[in-house]
Amino acid sequence: MKPLHIAVGVVSDAGGRILISERKPDCAYAGQWEFPGGKCEPGEPVTAALARELREELSLTVRAARPLIRLEHRYPDRHVLLDTWRVTAWEGVPEARENQRFAWVPATELDRYPMLAANRPIVRAVQLPETYLITPAPGRDRDAFVAALAHSLAAGVRLVRLRAPALAVDDYAALASRCLAACRQEGARLLLDRDPGLVERLGADGLHLDARTAARLRARPLAAGRLFAVSCHDGTELEQALALDADFAVLGPLAATPSHPGQAGIGWSAFVRLVGERPLPVYGIGGLQPQDLDTAWRHRAQGIAAIRGLWRPAMG
Repeated sequence: MKPLHIAVGVVSDAGGRILISERKPDCAYAGQWEFPGGKCEPGEPVTAALARELREELSLTVRAARPLIRLEHRYPDRHVLLDTWRVTAWEGVPEARENQRFAWVPATELDRYPMLAANRPIVRAVQLPETYLITPAPGRDRDAFVAALAHSLAAGVRLVRLRAPALAVDDYAALASRCLAACRQEGARLLLDRDPGLVERLGADGLHLDARTAARLRARPLAAGRLFAVSCHDGTELEQALALDADFAVLGPLAATPSHPGQAGIGWSAFVRLVGERPLPVYGIGGLQPQDLDTAWRHRAQGIAAIRGLWRPAMG
Protein backbone atom coordinates (compact mmCIF):
# COMPACT_ATOMS: atom_id res chain seq x y z
CA MET A 1 0.00 0.00 0.00
CA LYS A 2 1.10 3.53 -0.72
CA PRO A 3 2.10 5.60 2.32
CA LEU A 4 -0.20 8.33 3.51
CA HIS A 5 1.07 11.52 1.85
CA ILE A 6 1.38 14.32 4.42
CA ALA A 7 2.22 17.95 3.66
CA VAL A 8 4.33 19.39 6.49
CA GLY A 9 5.28 23.02 7.03
CA VAL A 10 8.25 24.46 8.91
CA VAL A 11 7.16 27.99 9.83
CA SER A 12 9.55 30.42 11.50
CA ASP A 13 9.02 33.90 12.91
CA ALA A 14 11.22 36.97 12.56
CA GLY A 15 13.41 35.76 15.42
CA GLY A 16 13.97 32.34 13.88
CA ARG A 17 11.70 30.46 16.28
CA ILE A 18 9.88 27.44 14.85
CA LEU A 19 6.15 26.77 15.16
CA ILE A 20 5.20 23.32 16.48
CA SER A 21 1.94 21.92 17.80
CA GLU A 22 0.92 19.25 20.31
CA ARG A 23 -1.28 16.35 19.32
CA LYS A 24 -4.64 16.47 21.09
CA PRO A 25 -5.80 13.90 23.68
CA ASP A 26 -8.25 12.31 21.21
CA CYS A 27 -5.51 11.73 18.58
CA ALA A 28 -3.07 8.88 18.15
CA TYR A 29 0.24 9.62 19.89
CA ALA A 30 -1.46 12.26 22.05
CA GLY A 31 0.85 14.62 23.87
CA GLN A 32 3.64 14.38 21.32
CA TRP A 33 4.65 17.40 19.27
CA GLU A 34 4.91 17.81 15.52
CA PHE A 35 5.30 20.34 12.75
CA PRO A 36 1.94 21.54 11.41
CA GLY A 37 0.42 20.04 8.29
CA GLY A 38 -1.96 17.36 7.11
CA LYS A 39 -2.99 14.80 4.52
CA CYS A 40 -2.86 15.56 0.80
CA GLU A 41 -6.17 14.86 -0.88
CA PRO A 42 -6.12 12.61 -3.98
CA GLY A 43 -4.64 14.55 -6.89
CA GLU A 44 -3.92 17.60 -4.72
CA PRO A 45 -0.47 19.19 -5.20
CA VAL A 46 1.55 19.14 -2.01
CA THR A 47 1.96 22.93 -2.02
CA ALA A 48 -1.82 23.34 -2.24
CA ALA A 49 -2.31 20.87 0.62
CA LEU A 50 0.27 22.72 2.70
CA ALA A 51 -1.45 26.06 2.18
CA ARG A 52 -4.87 24.57 2.94
CA GLU A 53 -3.76 22.79 6.10
CA LEU A 54 -1.96 25.79 7.59
CA ARG A 55 -4.97 27.96 6.85
CA GLU A 56 -7.41 25.47 8.40
CA GLU A 57 -5.28 24.59 11.42
CA LEU A 58 -3.64 27.92 12.26
CA SER A 59 -5.22 30.69 10.15
CA LEU A 60 -1.91 31.26 8.35
CA THR A 61 -1.62 32.20 4.67
CA VAL A 62 1.40 30.71 2.92
CA ARG A 63 3.00 33.12 0.44
CA ALA A 64 6.16 31.17 -0.43
CA ALA A 65 7.76 27.85 0.47
CA ARG A 66 10.62 25.65 -0.70
CA PRO A 67 11.37 21.93 -0.22
CA LEU A 68 13.19 20.89 2.94
CA ILE A 69 13.14 17.10 3.40
CA ARG A 70 10.94 14.27 2.14
CA LEU A 71 10.93 11.05 4.15
CA GLU A 72 9.01 7.86 4.82
CA HIS A 73 8.31 6.47 8.28
CA ARG A 74 6.53 3.33 9.42
CA TYR A 75 4.61 3.42 12.68
CA PRO A 76 3.13 0.17 14.02
CA ASP A 77 -0.27 1.25 12.72
CA ARG A 78 0.51 3.42 9.70
CA HIS A 79 3.00 4.24 6.93
CA VAL A 80 3.52 7.93 6.18
CA LEU A 81 5.37 10.04 3.64
CA LEU A 82 6.21 13.44 5.11
CA ASP A 83 6.66 15.97 2.33
CA THR A 84 8.23 18.81 4.31
CA TRP A 85 8.51 22.40 3.13
CA ARG A 86 10.24 25.40 4.67
CA VAL A 87 7.68 28.23 4.62
CA THR A 88 9.71 31.30 3.66
CA ALA A 89 6.88 33.86 3.61
CA TRP A 90 3.54 33.83 5.39
CA GLU A 91 0.86 36.15 6.74
CA GLY A 92 -1.53 36.06 9.66
CA VAL A 93 -1.52 35.50 13.40
CA PRO A 94 -1.37 31.84 14.50
CA GLU A 95 -4.67 30.71 15.96
CA ALA A 96 -5.44 27.24 17.37
CA ARG A 97 -8.49 26.61 15.20
CA GLU A 98 -8.58 22.91 16.14
CA ASN A 99 -8.03 23.56 19.88
CA GLN A 100 -4.49 22.26 19.73
CA ARG A 101 -1.65 23.69 21.79
CA PHE A 102 1.15 25.29 19.80
CA ALA A 103 4.45 26.92 20.67
CA TRP A 104 7.20 29.03 19.10
CA VAL A 105 10.48 27.27 19.87
CA PRO A 106 14.10 28.20 19.03
CA ALA A 107 15.53 25.60 16.64
CA THR A 108 18.23 24.70 19.17
CA GLU A 109 15.56 23.77 21.74
CA LEU A 110 13.37 21.54 19.59
CA ASP A 111 15.06 18.44 21.04
CA ARG A 112 13.55 19.28 24.43
CA TYR A 113 10.07 18.48 23.15
CA PRO A 114 8.74 14.91 22.76
CA MET A 115 8.50 14.99 18.99
CA LEU A 116 6.73 12.36 16.92
CA ALA A 117 9.25 9.80 15.68
CA ALA A 118 8.64 10.70 12.03
CA ASN A 119 9.36 14.35 12.79
CA ARG A 120 12.81 13.81 14.32
CA PRO A 121 14.69 13.91 10.98
CA ILE A 122 12.87 17.16 10.25
CA VAL A 123 14.24 18.57 13.50
CA ARG A 124 17.73 17.68 12.28
CA ALA A 125 17.09 19.39 8.95
CA VAL A 126 15.75 22.51 10.67
CA GLN A 127 18.83 22.74 12.88
CA LEU A 128 21.29 22.48 9.96
CA PRO A 129 22.30 25.43 7.76
CA GLU A 130 21.94 25.62 3.97
CA THR A 131 25.69 25.44 3.31
CA TYR A 132 28.54 23.30 4.64
CA LEU A 133 32.14 24.37 4.13
CA ILE A 134 34.81 21.70 3.62
CA THR A 135 38.18 23.33 4.13
CA PRO A 136 40.95 23.02 1.53
CA ALA A 137 44.42 21.71 2.45
CA PRO A 138 45.88 24.22 4.91
CA GLY A 139 49.37 24.57 3.40
CA ARG A 140 52.29 25.92 5.41
CA ASP A 141 50.92 29.37 6.21
CA ARG A 142 48.51 28.55 9.03
CA ASP A 143 47.86 32.22 9.79
CA ALA A 144 46.61 32.75 6.24
CA PHE A 145 44.46 29.62 6.51
CA VAL A 146 42.78 30.76 9.73
CA ALA A 147 42.31 34.26 8.26
CA ALA A 148 40.60 32.74 5.21
CA LEU A 149 38.36 30.68 7.47
CA ALA A 150 37.42 33.83 9.41
CA HIS A 151 36.65 35.58 6.10
CA SER A 152 34.43 32.66 5.05
CA LEU A 153 32.62 32.75 8.38
CA ALA A 154 32.06 36.49 8.05
CA ALA A 155 30.47 35.78 4.65
CA GLY A 156 27.85 33.59 6.34
CA VAL A 157 29.27 30.06 6.69
CA ARG A 158 27.96 28.43 9.87
CA LEU A 159 29.04 24.79 9.52
CA VAL A 160 32.63 23.72 8.78
CA ARG A 161 34.55 20.48 8.38
CA LEU A 162 38.28 20.77 9.00
CA ARG A 163 39.72 18.45 6.36
CA ALA A 164 43.51 18.18 6.50
CA PRO A 165 44.44 14.51 5.91
CA ALA A 166 48.16 15.22 5.42
CA LEU A 167 48.65 16.72 8.87
CA ALA A 168 50.08 14.74 11.76
CA VAL A 169 47.78 14.31 14.74
CA ASP A 170 49.40 17.03 16.87
CA ASP A 171 49.50 19.52 13.99
CA TYR A 172 45.86 18.79 13.17
CA ALA A 173 44.85 19.28 16.81
CA ALA A 174 46.70 22.60 17.01
CA LEU A 175 45.05 23.87 13.83
CA ALA A 176 41.66 22.59 14.99
CA SER A 177 41.97 24.62 18.20
CA ARG A 178 42.55 27.80 16.21
CA CYS A 179 39.71 27.04 13.80
CA LEU A 180 37.38 26.28 16.69
CA ALA A 181 38.11 29.68 18.24
CA ALA A 182 37.35 31.38 14.91
CA CYS A 183 34.07 29.47 14.60
CA ARG A 184 33.04 30.35 18.16
CA GLN A 185 33.42 34.05 17.39
CA GLU A 186 30.80 33.78 14.64
CA GLY A 187 28.48 31.24 16.26
CA ALA A 188 29.49 28.55 13.75
CA ARG A 189 30.03 24.83 14.36
CA LEU A 190 33.22 22.92 13.56
CA LEU A 191 33.39 19.21 12.73
CA LEU A 192 36.66 17.28 12.85
CA ASP A 193 37.46 14.21 10.78
CA ARG A 194 39.89 12.34 13.02
CA ASP A 195 38.93 10.28 16.09
CA PRO A 196 35.99 10.97 18.42
CA GLY A 197 38.38 11.40 21.35
CA LEU A 198 39.86 14.52 19.76
CA VAL A 199 36.37 15.95 19.29
CA GLU A 200 35.71 15.45 23.00
CA ARG A 201 39.10 16.75 24.11
CA LEU A 202 38.90 19.98 22.11
CA GLY A 203 35.19 20.53 22.64
CA ALA A 204 34.49 20.57 18.90
CA ASP A 205 30.94 20.35 17.60
CA GLY A 206 31.11 17.00 15.90
CA LEU A 207 32.76 14.38 13.72
CA HIS A 208 32.70 13.81 9.96
CA LEU A 209 33.87 10.42 8.70
CA ASP A 210 34.58 9.13 5.21
CA ALA A 211 32.50 6.19 3.98
CA ARG A 212 35.32 3.66 4.36
CA THR A 213 35.82 4.50 8.03
CA ALA A 214 32.08 4.59 8.70
CA ALA A 215 31.68 1.14 7.12
CA ARG A 216 33.82 -0.38 9.88
CA LEU A 217 31.62 0.96 12.68
CA ARG A 218 28.70 -0.81 14.30
CA ALA A 219 27.38 2.07 16.39
CA ARG A 220 27.30 5.86 16.45
CA PRO A 221 30.76 7.03 17.58
CA LEU A 222 29.54 10.18 19.37
CA ALA A 223 26.96 10.80 22.04
CA ALA A 224 23.88 12.81 21.19
CA GLY A 225 24.45 16.53 21.44
CA ARG A 226 27.32 16.60 18.96
CA LEU A 227 26.90 16.30 15.20
CA PHE A 228 27.93 13.16 13.34
CA ALA A 229 28.19 13.17 9.54
CA VAL A 230 29.26 10.69 6.84
CA SER A 231 30.52 11.20 3.29
CA CYS A 232 28.58 8.94 0.91
CA HIS A 233 28.71 8.00 -2.76
CA ASP A 234 25.92 5.42 -3.14
CA GLY A 235 22.84 3.98 -1.51
CA THR A 236 24.72 1.39 0.52
CA GLU A 237 26.78 4.09 2.18
CA LEU A 238 23.67 6.16 2.87
CA GLU A 239 22.10 3.14 4.55
CA GLN A 240 25.19 2.74 6.72
CA ALA A 241 24.95 6.41 7.71
CA LEU A 242 21.36 5.78 8.77
CA ALA A 243 22.33 2.64 10.68
CA LEU A 244 24.91 4.68 12.60
CA ASP A 245 22.29 7.34 13.41
CA ALA A 246 24.18 10.04 11.54
CA ASP A 247 22.75 13.53 11.81
CA PHE A 248 23.40 14.17 8.12
CA ALA A 249 25.29 12.92 5.11
CA VAL A 250 27.12 14.41 2.15
CA LEU A 251 26.53 12.77 -1.25
CA GLY A 252 28.43 13.21 -4.49
CA PRO A 253 30.34 14.34 -6.33
CA LEU A 254 27.56 15.95 -8.37
CA ALA A 255 30.04 17.16 -11.00
CA ALA A 256 33.70 16.59 -11.78
CA THR A 257 35.98 18.59 -9.49
CA PRO A 258 39.75 19.21 -9.15
CA SER A 259 39.69 17.47 -5.77
CA HIS A 260 38.41 14.27 -7.46
CA PRO A 261 40.32 14.15 -10.77
CA GLY A 262 39.03 11.64 -13.29
CA GLN A 263 35.82 11.01 -11.36
CA ALA A 264 32.67 11.87 -13.26
CA GLY A 265 29.84 13.47 -11.33
CA ILE A 266 26.66 11.55 -10.55
CA GLY A 267 24.31 14.41 -11.52
CA TRP A 268 21.14 15.56 -9.80
CA SER A 269 18.91 12.81 -11.21
CA ALA A 270 21.04 10.15 -9.52
CA PHE A 271 21.16 12.25 -6.36
CA VAL A 272 17.34 12.24 -6.11
CA ARG A 273 17.20 8.50 -6.78
CA LEU A 274 19.84 7.68 -4.17
CA VAL A 275 18.42 9.90 -1.46
CA GLY A 276 14.89 8.65 -2.10
CA GLU A 277 12.70 9.05 0.98
CA ARG A 278 15.44 8.26 3.47
CA PRO A 279 14.95 10.03 6.83
CA LEU A 280 18.29 11.80 6.66
CA PRO A 281 19.29 15.34 5.63
CA VAL A 282 21.78 15.08 2.73
CA TYR A 283 23.98 17.81 1.28
CA GLY A 284 25.02 17.70 -2.36
CA ILE A 285 28.73 18.15 -3.02
CA GLY A 286 30.97 18.48 -6.06
CA GLY A 287 31.39 21.58 -8.19
CA LEU A 288 28.61 23.49 -6.43
CA GLN A 289 28.23 27.19 -5.68
CA PRO A 290 25.76 29.15 -3.51
CA GLN A 291 23.78 29.95 -6.67
CA ASP A 292 23.05 26.20 -6.93
CA LEU A 293 20.98 26.20 -3.74
CA ASP A 294 17.61 26.43 -5.50
CA THR A 295 18.56 23.49 -7.71
CA ALA A 296 19.75 21.54 -4.68
CA TRP A 297 16.49 22.13 -2.79
CA ARG A 298 14.42 21.06 -5.79
CA HIS A 299 16.34 17.78 -5.77
CA ARG A 300 15.73 17.05 -2.05
CA ALA A 301 19.10 18.25 -0.80
CA GLN A 302 19.56 19.92 2.56
CA GLY A 303 21.78 22.37 0.70
CA ILE A 304 25.29 22.40 -0.71
CA ALA A 305 28.65 21.34 0.67
CA ALA A 306 31.70 22.78 -1.04
CA ILE A 307 35.35 23.73 -0.83
CA ARG A 308 36.00 26.35 -3.53
CA GLY A 309 32.37 27.41 -3.67
CA LEU A 310 32.37 28.56 -0.03
CA TRP A 311 36.04 29.26 0.81
CA ARG A 312 36.78 32.99 0.86
CA PRO A 313 40.54 33.67 1.11
CA ALA A 314 41.21 36.98 2.83
CA MET A 315 42.67 39.58 0.54
CA GLY A 316 46.08 40.70 1.84
